[in-house]
This record gives sequence, C-alpha cells and structure tokens, in this order.
Amino acid sequence: MTETFSYRAGVLCAEDIPLERIAAEVGTPFYCYSTAQLKKNYRDFADAFADQKAMICYAVKANANQAVIRTFAECGAGADITSVGEMERALAAGIAPEKIVFSGVGKKRDEIAAALAKGIYQIDVESIPELHLISKVAGELKKPAPIALRVNPDVDPHTLAKIATGEKETKFGIELAQLDEAMKLATSLPNLQFKGFAMHIGSQLTDYKPFRLAYKRLENLIQHWTEQGIAITSINIGGGVGIPYLGEKIPPLAEYAAIVREIFSPFGCRIILEPGRYLVGNAGVLVSRVIYAKKAVAKKFLIIDAGMNDLVRPAMYDAYHDIVPVRQPAANTPRDSWDVVGPVCETSDLFDENYQLPDLAQDDLVAIQFAGAYGSAMSSTYNGRPLIPEVLVSGNQYAVVRRRISVAEQIGWESLPPWMESEDRRRGSGIR
Repeated sequence: MTETFSYRAGVLCAEDIPLERIAAEVGTPFYCYSTAQLKKNYRDFADAFADQKAMICYAVKANANQAVIRTFAECGAGADITSVGEMERALAAGIAPEKIVFSGVGKKRDEIAAALAKGIYQIDVESIPELHLISKVAGELKKPAPIALRVNPDVDPHTLAKIATGEKETKFGIELAQLDEAMKLATSLPNLQFKGFAMHIGSQLTDYKPFRLAYKRLENLIQHWTEQGIAITSINIGGGVGIPYLGEKIPPLAEYAAIVREIFSPFGCRIILEPGRYLVGNAGVLVSRVIYAKKAVAKKFLIIDAGMNDLVRPAMYDAYHDIVPVRQPAANTPRDSWDVVGPVCETSDLFDENYQLPDLAQDDLVAIQFAGAYGSAMSSTYNGRPLIPEVLVSGNQYAVVRRRISVAEQIGWESLPPWMESEDRRRGSGIR
C-alpha cells in the first residue's frame, strides 16, 4: 500500500476519496488510479537522472489509458511504443512525435511508414530483415529513417521467465554473433540514419546487477564501433526497474542512475530510458466486490466479481498482488486461508491461493494492490464479460476515464454474413 492508497477512518481511500463511494457510483469491478502517485513516480525517476542527458519515454504498453499518458505528457515524458496503435494513443495524449521511440520485433510495412511520416525520434531495429524493410519503406517515402540497433546481450535478468527479454533464446533484439552483419547494413543501406544502440533485458528487476552486466556489454560495443569511426548519438537502455509486489526492498533509483552514469556518461550520448511498471504499477488498484464466500470441505473460496479477463497477470505467469479489504479490519481480527478467485470458467482464474484474509461476506469490497501496470492494458472480454471502467482520482475529485463497455455494445462491433441476414429476414416474414 502507498500513501495515496491508505485507510482513513477505517475505509481505504484513493487520495481523498473513499473507494466505497466510487464503487457505489460506478459499480464493480473497476480500476482506480492516483494522479498524485503517477506524478510522484515520474518525478522520482526524472530526479534520479536529472544530471544526465536523459529522455524518459513512458512504456505505453504498461497502461495505455489516455488520461494516464496525458498525465505523464504534462510531466514532460516521451513514449516507448510497440505498435502504431500505441503511437496514435501517445500522440492523441499530447506526446510530441520527436519524443517517441518505436520498439518491437514485428513492425509491419504500414506501421513503419506511419511512424516515419509522423517524424518519431527513432525506430529500434530488432532483426536484419527489419533493416532491409525500413530502408525500402524510407526510400519510398523519400524520408530518412532514424534507427538504433536493439542488441540482445544474452543476460539473465533473474525475473519471471515470461517477462525476460535479454537472453539469446528470446525473440528480442539482434544477437551479438550477428551484430557485425547488422552494423554493416545499418551504416550502408540507403535511407537509414544510424543513431546508436538499444537494449532491454526484461521487466520487474529488483536487483540492479543484471543491468550492470548488460550495460557493460553494451559499453564494449559502443567503444568498439566508435573506434571504427561510427558516430553514436543515442543509447536506449530500456526499462525494467521493478516494484515491491511482495514487499521486496528495491534499491534506491540513485543506485541505478549511478550505474548508468558510470558506464555511459563518457560517451556524451543521449540516454533513453523506458520505465513502464515503475511509473504506473503502484498507482492503481483493482476494486472488486465479493459475490460469495464459499466454504467447501477442503478449501474456502472468496469468489469476487473481478476475473482473470480483468487482471490476467496471476493466471498468465503466477504474478502476485496483495489483496486487502476496503473496510479496515480491527488489529486483532482473526484471519483464515482463502483462495481468492474470479467468476471466469477457468481453474486458472485464481488471484491467490491460501491467502490470509479475515472472514468476508457477500457484497464486501476488496482492493487488489499494485494493479496499475499490465492490468487494464491486458484485459479482455473472455466469457462474454464487459470491459470494466477505469477511474482517475486527483485529490478530492475523480472521473471515469474509460466507461464500462457493455456486452450489447461489444455485440454491436460484430456483424452477420449476408446469408445469415437473409435467413433472419425470411424467418421474420414467415418464409421457411
């Protein structure tokens, strides 16, 4: 729990607003974000790198809500995008194209063309075929393509396997063994403007040692190619700084910034950082209502109205989120082991197993903590469930920044083929 999500008079509040009030007015489940926490997180990150030539590009994939992106845009952030859809979201929220970096292993021709047409800062290239395609598209547009080569340093980030990106077995980046070939192309193919290197080894790192190891490998590459007469003006070191889902002690950001300064400041390049989870993770909660407290013979199940379609992280890769009652229990309240589950028809619809909670009853509210990153952004309509609201709080006011998308509205996105529509008309007129 953070200062912006705290108990006041026995009720969990987002800044100055009781979550009970929002639940009564908006319905459950819903995501709730704190403006104060978003701004604090950005300020902390920016302050840590204030003495370096740093450009902080928010990783839009973590939470793509317009109000969230706009909050960071007003703080001065750029954007790290992985699709043209994210680019459009970033631009619509007020981020300037010259502060946007395009990452991702599968950029299509039309996406490359759109990014170049908008004049984004750079495209991080992740394969040799991508170099050829960017050169071709840039030639067709008669517009040079600013690029950096994303290097795969083959470093184990010691995080969850499914969010690790810096080992050579993953799909990300160009392997060191292929870098000579990639560099020859990057500096010789027409219409390419080589700016430097990029690297991102994974997400949710709670120890900075893997960063140091990866950055030292990047340092060696920069030294080598600088000695070959290649000008390097930009170094993208990615994101990945973790947050304390399990109460881990995260080293101060100053220690991370010191590693970056020590290794890269001698080159005088612009340093690009791409925090996502660090900026939004602890700034959001998922509020849900108890449907049933089911006491089976072997287990006790707390069945809530949020499901894995709303927050998939626990089902996808066993991620942990703290769960607290919205009504603060007394200090001496007994606790018992509950499996906290959702209504989705999957055994994996499990938020936590044998979780210690006081006895809760139907209609009680719970808040799933640290749900601002990769929560709503990864949600779906599985089991015919509506997309849930997102709420932004600022002091004593709040606004719904994404309304609930009803099932009826979702059906309206679809259409029947002509032969089915004809059959419907015949049935309506009595024709069989």
